[in-house]
Amino acid sequence: MNKRIITSLFWAGIFLLLVPGLLHAYLLMPFPGSQDLEAITFVYYLEKIVLPLRIIGFLLVLWPLWHAFAKGRLSEKITKGGMVLVCLGVFYFSDHLYRAERMFEEPQIIRFASSQSNQVPDTLLVLGVVEGSVAKAYPVNYLGYHHKVQDSVGQVPVLVTYCTMCRTGRVFSPVINGTHQTFRLVGARHYNAVIEDASTKSWWYQATGEAAVGPLQGRTLKEITYEQLTLRSWLEKYPNSLILQPDTNYLLAYDDLKRYDRLQPIDKDSTLKSDTLIRKSWVVGITVDEQAKAYDWRELIEAKVVNDLVGKTPVVVTIEPDSLSFHVWNRNLEGNVLHFESDEKTLWDRQTNSTWNWQGECVSGLLTGKKLKSIQAHQEYWHSWQQFHSPTLFWRGEKSPAPTIISEN
Repeated sequence: MNKRIITSLFWAGIFLLLVPGLLHAYLLMPFPGSQDLEAITFVYYLEKIVLPLRIIGFLLVLWPLWHAFAKGRLSEKITKGGMVLVCLGVFYFSDHLYRAERMFEEPQIIRFASSQSNQVPDTLLVLGVVEGSVAKAYPVNYLGYHHKVQDSVGQVPVLVTYCTMCRTGRVFSPVINGTHQTFRLVGARHYNAVIEDASTKSWWYQATGEAAVGPLQGRTLKEITYEQLTLRSWLEKYPNSLILQPDTNYLLAYDDLKRYDRLQPIDKDSTLKSDTLIRKSWVVGITVDEQAKAYDWRELIEAKVVNDLVGKTPVVVTIEPDSLSFHVWNRNLEGNVLHFESDEKTLWDRQTNSTWNWQGECVSGLLTGKKLKSIQAHQEYWHSWQQFHSPTLFWRGEKSPAPTIISEN
């Protein structure tokens, strides 16, 4: 066989061994520029052909490699042998060390404890879920590493998820078309975790529960109501709650996130002004009457309580004295729209001067025993809310002008 043809076969094989896999890894991990591309459909189908292309590449390389070591000069042996070693090294990094489902493993031990035997500090943030008479709390620091915990609350299966790149917590039903699915972590697009169900192999965005590509494209996982607040606040509301305990196999990984729930990047940079909005500024986002709206976290901390109208629904957004736990309620109570005020410790309505607790219940005054209806709210980074809820209204404080409508594009 012509030596030029042999050489061409070798380099064609090396190309197939390296490039598809590298491109796949680049598009599914947060490398510079990769997450801003609209490439989820491309990488979805690329993943399906990476292995066949590698097999073809391996077959193309075999004969030229044998020829080099049997008949070639020393320089040819070093070149071709070296490239094979490069391929092996790339495989290790792209298919093992930096593969999402291996970087962020499923918990090996899922163990819960009561408040009496709990070992989790009550200052940590949790995602709290209630089904029937059963309440469970999932610490964000643990979820942030694993990205997802597949569990059940009472008799209801739940998929509890958290993506640290977006600061998005979501709880979904893992039941699709009547079948309880298991999910694997694929990687990330637009800095948000992408998961795949076992049966249809569809890819779902964690921030929305929407299938972005695959047989179920356009479908949305059923979202299960949850609250994000400190464990202390959760236990005040549900003292009999079970609390997810740390998996001792991942204590070092959890330790890397021990301050994750405290300071946002904008607070760590003294060069930024107080009204500066950056990609990782925290917001509380809600969607009511098909209208998305985000509230600047630092302004919420200062205001303590915000009375607002989203779509046609009057809402109240509150921050507890711990400056970490937040709530959003419908302030229309039996046809009467209440206006709330707050100080460092107390929440009351202006109309009756009744006092309310942080569970949305009136504990003293004319409205004692009444309860506000909760509205699902999410705390996340501004770049995430803007990406997945565009267009959106944006509130930047009581002194700011009318809310701005912001589109991702």
